[in-house]
Amino acid sequence: MQLKTMPKKKPLSAGRAPLFLFLCQMISALDVPLDHGEKAKLLDDLVQPPTITQQSPKDYIIDPRENIVIQCEAKGKPPPSFSWTRNGTHFDIDKDPLVTMKPGSGTLVINIMSEGKAETYEGVYQCTARNERGAAVSNNIVVRPSRSPLWTKERLEPIILRSGQSLVLPCRPPIGLPPAIIFWMDNSFQRLPQSERVSQGLNGDLYFSNVLPEDTREDYICYARFNHTQTIQQKQPISLKVISVDELNDTIAANLSDTEFYGAKSSKERPPTFLTPEGNESHKEELRGNVLSLECIAEGLPTPVIYWIKEDGTLPVNRTFYRNFKKTLQIIHVSEADSGNYQCIAKNALGAVHHTISVTVKAAPYWIVAPHNLVLSPGENGTLICRANGNPKPRISWLTNGVPVEIALDDPSRKIDGDTIMFSNVQESSSAVYQCNASNKYGYLLANAFVNVLAEPPRILTSANTLYQVIANRPALLDCAFFGSPMPTIEWFKGTKGSALHEDIYVLHDNGTLEIPVAQKDSTGTYTCVARNKLGMAKNEVHLEIKDPTRFIKQPEYAVVQRGSKVSFECKVKHDHTLIPTILWLKDNGELPNDERFSVDKDHLVVSDVKDEDGGTYTCAANTTLDSVSASAVLRVVDVPNPPFDLELTNQLDKSVQLTWTPGDDNNSPITKFIIEYEDAMHEAGLWRHQAEVSGTQTTAQLKLSPYVNYSFRVMAENSIGRSVPSEASEQYLTKAAEPDQNPTAVEGLGTEPDNLVITWKPLNGFQSNGPGLQYKVSWRQKDGDDEWTSVVVANVSKYIVSGTPTFVPYLIKVQALNDVGFAPEPAAVMGHSGEDLPMVAPGNVRVSVVNSTLAEAHWDPVPPKSVRGHLQGYRIYYWKAQSSSKRNRRHIEKKILTFQGSKTHGMLPGLQPYSHYVLNVRVVNGKGEGPASADRGFHTPEGVPSAPSSLKIVNPTLDSLTLEWDPPSHPNGILTEYILKYQPINSTHELGPLVDLKIPANKTRWTLKNLNFSTRYKFYFYAQTSVGSGSQITEEAITTVDEAMASRQVDIATQGWFIGLMCAVALLILILLIVCFIRRNKGGKYPVKEKEDAHADPEIQPMKEDDGTFGEYSDAEDHKPLKKGSRTPSDRTVKKEDSDDSLVDYGEGVNGQFNEDGSFIGQYSGKKEKEPAEGNESSEAPSPVNAMNSFV
Repeated sequence: MQLKTMPKKKPLSAGRAPLFLFLCQMISALDVPLDHGEKAKLLDDLVQPPTITQQSPKDYIIDPRENIVIQCEAKGKPPPSFSWTRNGTHFDIDKDPLVTMKPGSGTLVINIMSEGKAETYEGVYQCTARNERGAAVSNNIVVRPSRSPLWTKERLEPIILRSGQSLVLPCRPPIGLPPAIIFWMDNSFQRLPQSERVSQGLNGDLYFSNVLPEDTREDYICYARFNHTQTIQQKQPISLKVISVDELNDTIAANLSDTEFYGAKSSKERPPTFLTPEGNESHKEELRGNVLSLECIAEGLPTPVIYWIKEDGTLPVNRTFYRNFKKTLQIIHVSEADSGNYQCIAKNALGAVHHTISVTVKAAPYWIVAPHNLVLSPGENGTLICRANGNPKPRISWLTNGVPVEIALDDPSRKIDGDTIMFSNVQESSSAVYQCNASNKYGYLLANAFVNVLAEPPRILTSANTLYQVIANRPALLDCAFFGSPMPTIEWFKGTKGSALHEDIYVLHDNGTLEIPVAQKDSTGTYTCVARNKLGMAKNEVHLEIKDPTRFIKQPEYAVVQRGSKVSFECKVKHDHTLIPTILWLKDNGELPNDERFSVDKDHLVVSDVKDEDGGTYTCAANTTLDSVSASAVLRVVDVPNPPFDLELTNQLDKSVQLTWTPGDDNNSPITKFIIEYEDAMHEAGLWRHQAEVSGTQTTAQLKLSPYVNYSFRVMAENSIGRSVPSEASEQYLTKAAEPDQNPTAVEGLGTEPDNLVITWKPLNGFQSNGPGLQYKVSWRQKDGDDEWTSVVVANVSKYIVSGTPTFVPYLIKVQALNDVGFAPEPAAVMGHSGEDLPMVAPGNVRVSVVNSTLAEAHWDPVPPKSVRGHLQGYRIYYWKAQSSSKRNRRHIEKKILTFQGSKTHGMLPGLQPYSHYVLNVRVVNGKGEGPASADRGFHTPEGVPSAPSSLKIVNPTLDSLTLEWDPPSHPNGILTEYILKYQPINSTHELGPLVDLKIPANKTRWTLKNLNFSTRYKFYFYAQTSVGSGSQITEEAITTVDEAMASRQVDIATQGWFIGLMCAVALLILILLIVCFIRRNKGGKYPVKEKEDAHADPEIQPMKEDDGTFGEYSDAEDHKPLKKGSRTPSDRTVKKEDSDDSLVDYGEGVNGQFNEDGSFIGQYSGKKEKEPAEGNESSEAPSPVNAMNSFV
């Protein structure tokens, strides 16, 4: 069962706001309940004076077409009887067959629909409810039928005015009840437009500050709507014609005899004057609590603007409103503090006028303290207080049982002192109903309050053993409704043997309710309420249970989604296990749309294919029988903007136009900018180009235009989501033709032959032509001569060839645009040259210095500038290998070419073959080609290290010997001094044995190794040497032969069953070890192969050992070191030569490298070959032992 709350008199702090509605009520605990609930049954034997519970309003306007119902309802014990007065005298309803009173009620029903008239029953009615304890009376109810009279017939003459004059069209509606609502419309029932210039006043008249020709019409109609009867009355139409000054003379002559000429004011501009109110000052009186409406309407030309101020004060911020284009000032809930002088100011460019309205706020009576019912026991004292205020101060009068106390029966227990009645030592005969009347000229207040004298022992009205369930940390209210006279005292106890509960922890309310401000789990238990007075005692037990609160674990979150996508809101709650929550999803505090796109499961709300109307606030509400929680999240549906529309071109000038548009919907994402594009229907139809961009707050753009273009414009809007589709195209606008405002660009003069000059340019497009007949005036003359400009006019071309020119002479060139309107501005001259010819002179004093075995530097003297006969592009070196120093292979190879830009006189020659003879020559290069070659210059390169031997083979293997055969290096790069052979054995576990090396004379190509171990694999490392050093190595592996007897024994063992079983066991053990190693490796362990690699050092870097005489030797080529102990590379019997040539990439830019100032080069290789292919064969490089071992693992 939910917690039940009872009315309380004790006020609560803001922290207990939910209790406010109950605890702030001022109903006495001794007021006898008169409803039909259980509590009323407990008090059936008690009596109570009447109380009016319902009555008609004081000013009661009725519909004359319906029956009249005047309400009067009251309660009391015994039930009261009812009587009425009309206009101050008794109204005998039995004598009028049309009047009946509802059974058990005082409500009158007057049946005027069958017969009778409502006017017959106009008057002031008052109801009296009476029983043995007293009489209560209602307000004076003024009954009046509503009225909606017709307009009186009148003849309305047409009105003729000059433009600019002021005008007031009177409405003067008939007086109805209640007053009519006024508005102006035309014959089509369309409201007439109003503005700062034309507006309706509070009295219904239509005011024109100045008239314009568009105000001319024949159907200015004032309508009066009477809401009570739902009828509308219409005034006769008013005809208005506004003419200009030029039309006035003709109009007066034709119409003055039979029409009224309205006014004779000048239509010139004039300062403002007030149409209403009149004069400089006026007075306004308003009642407290009403709406204060002040109005100022002015005429003038131009139209005046109205301003409002309050003298010696400021207008109340939250209660001030401006209506009717600021011509009406309204202040709501007006009070006496709003009295004062208000000033309206009408202002235009020619002056200003002021009007002061003095406001006085009066007040009908209003309660300060209204009297309240008293229930007293015999011998007690009490007080009735009736205090009211108003302006003027209201008069207080008392009645008892509807009779003024001055003429009522005397009561010795009663003493009246102005607005207070004091009772002392009351008896049962003191019971009565008192009426307090507070009245002034603006109205009255009437309140009933009874005095009921009873002697009753305590009675507890709350049901026994009521169960209250409360959420933890919230207030708990335990009800103990009681009755007794004298007023009982209330005490609360917890448990069967607990002491009385006190105010330090609990709140004891006057109506008996016990409040636990913050209920905790230990608040659970049984509570006992005890009521005592001098006539007896009563008690009641109630029970309290504390529940865990419902709270959110996950609540919906703010979401921004694009239209057409999906969104999901999550909502999870935790609750007391004895309570069953219900989850309800709301949209904008209403039900979810009935749409299959909305789906709800246990914890989620999913909206698919989101639309614009889905945006809003989504609320997850979790409700139990005791509490509820809710959480909301906003869904914002966004999308690219809708395209702009209503494009309009204004201010159309020769070179500019103003484009105006209306933005489309921004789809909840503000528009950041507008993009404007144009189409040139004359020159590029169907092609849209960018014109301009403006801020998203602008709706107009001033666009610069080019001549002779047929423009159309379109606009696109852009927001954070993207760009809208383009708008519809605007109307077309053709600009006038004009002379070109620019000349062709990219003007150049270059000769293609020694005797011509080719002038080229980038032509103007149609958009740039600015008019029809686009042509080009091409002009030229020699730069260093005195010749006049030679010109020619051409069209539809972008090139002109001048023939018969001297070779490579500088020319000044101009290309100017022109059309049928005129010439473009004078262009700037551009320098060009006539055609080039081949250079005439070869570079001299060519010399070479050798840097190292692969690099040399060439030097030469520059040629005379005039002999170049063109743009000097640089010098080109041809160089090639003529013969080797050993005079073997005397033949030429392909020539290599390097080009050095500009006027450089030296360059580096990279990639040379060591120990070789080279020849070079140098040529100068211009735009036409190469000049003659210089005399050949030869040079020698010194020795270098050789390449790897061309091949290595192992032949004739025996039990203890192997024979090696090889071919010399393809590039000895000098004179070979010897060969170096290194070798080492490899055992069955792939570990390497000690390294042995020996030297072999350079003239040998075959060598036999003896005293080797039988059936053993060996690895060989072999390379050649010159006086400069060792060359690249080649590797190979081979195995000595097997002893036949041992092989036979091995075959016999391998066929034995015990040996096969042993091998299987070993294989299984190895498999288990591999699995363990794999697991350890995954955990970061060190695996055996890695341990072996770490255990054996590289033989190339080991120090010399005294026992075997071997030593380590360092090599630059890491990939060519002998294998480490513990690692092995299977032989693929391939070798790769060591490339010792310097790369051209190190000196140039790729193949066509070019030298820089520091000696690096810009060069290229030529594809030319003079006699034969280049020498040498390439061989594969041996793989790195370390890499091979890693591959094996």
